[in-house]
Amino acid sequence: MRITSIKAYRVELGLHEGTYNWSGGKSVTTFDSTVVCVATDAGISGWGESCPLGPVYLPSYAAGVRAGLIELAPHLIGADPTQLGPLNQLMDKCLKGHPYVKSAIDVACWDILGQLTGQSVCTLLGGRCGDAVVLYRAISRDTPHAMAAKVAEYRAAGYTRFQLKVGDDPDLDIERIRAVSQKLQSGDRLIADANTGWLPHEALRVIRGVRDIDVYIEQPCATYEECLSVRQHCDHPFVLDEVINDTATLLRAHADRAMDVANLKISKFGGLTKTKLARDLAVEMGVAMTLEDTWGGDIVTAAIAHLAHSTPEALRFTSTDFNSYVTLKIADGAPQRENGRMRASTAPGLGITPCMDALGAPVLTIGA
Repeated sequence: MRITSIKAYRVELGLHEGTYNWSGGKSVTTFDSTVVCVATDAGISGWGESCPLGPVYLPSYAAGVRAGLIELAPHLIGADPTQLGPLNQLMDKCLKGHPYVKSAIDVACWDILGQLTGQSVCTLLGGRCGDAVVLYRAISRDTPHAMAAKVAEYRAAGYTRFQLKVGDDPDLDIERIRAVSQKLQSGDRLIADANTGWLPHEALRVIRGVRDIDVYIEQPCATYEECLSVRQHCDHPFVLDEVINDTATLLRAHADRAMDVANLKISKFGGLTKTKLARDLAVEMGVAMTLEDTWGGDIVTAAIAHLAHSTPEALRFTSTDFNSYVTLKIADGAPQRENGRMRASTAPGLGITPCMDALGAPVLTIGA
């Protein structure tokens, strides 16, 4: 089997709530997502999606996905999409870095492999663990009262895990955490996610200010070293996210006891192949994980579901259903939230069928 063409589609994903806000005054109203189709000479096509969280979250941006594909895709024509190790080596040889460009291609090739073998991607990634994947809901940064009010709304949809967007003025963030914590019920979990927004001294102030509250502290500062210094003075469970972008850092963080939970984002690692490696290492080390991506629609959500559902339940801290946040449906068969949980498809591959009317005409075609 050989790759004959790679096409890219650009879609704009609006938000049901209108806007998404996080640390440092960052805000997004529409997500620019790139959907990739990898076609083969066997008549099987695979699909992937890459959707950066704007240009100011990580060193990635939406137009960069498509620019990177112009550079990368010609080198992949004629390659075997089912040989995922060699394919990833080829991508890394032809384009240094830029894992978010490679991610959608890698996911599409897992989709092809699943279709070819008649197995779901979940099965290929190790097998289905448990009945469903527990989801979190991100609470966009707002006033303490407004953020607290969202808890009841999200709980009515079945969520029991709430990721509170902080990383602002420490005094205001302490108020936010306290206000939301008062709305929690038995079994709920609260994560205060600063998204790198605090300086170390600010993070320590917040931690001291909420010492009596059961809350996870996520990615307080911009660098690994800053987060480690905060961790060493923190009694709360600790999550690392933005700085966990390769297996070397994951291993270092475990050795340094820098975290209790690692957030693994598919496009940050470059696709399912490398994220699976990180996931399997975390399993061996006994590190709990949030399994997700930077953002996306139905296809990203499907990939997340397969990765999460193939992860042992004891180490699956939480995951997310991005397609419930956005207003545009781009594929049939994608997981749908059911009482705060989702399930990976049992159909071959990702188990999705793209909605071509929503995707429109390709903005990029490489190959026949």
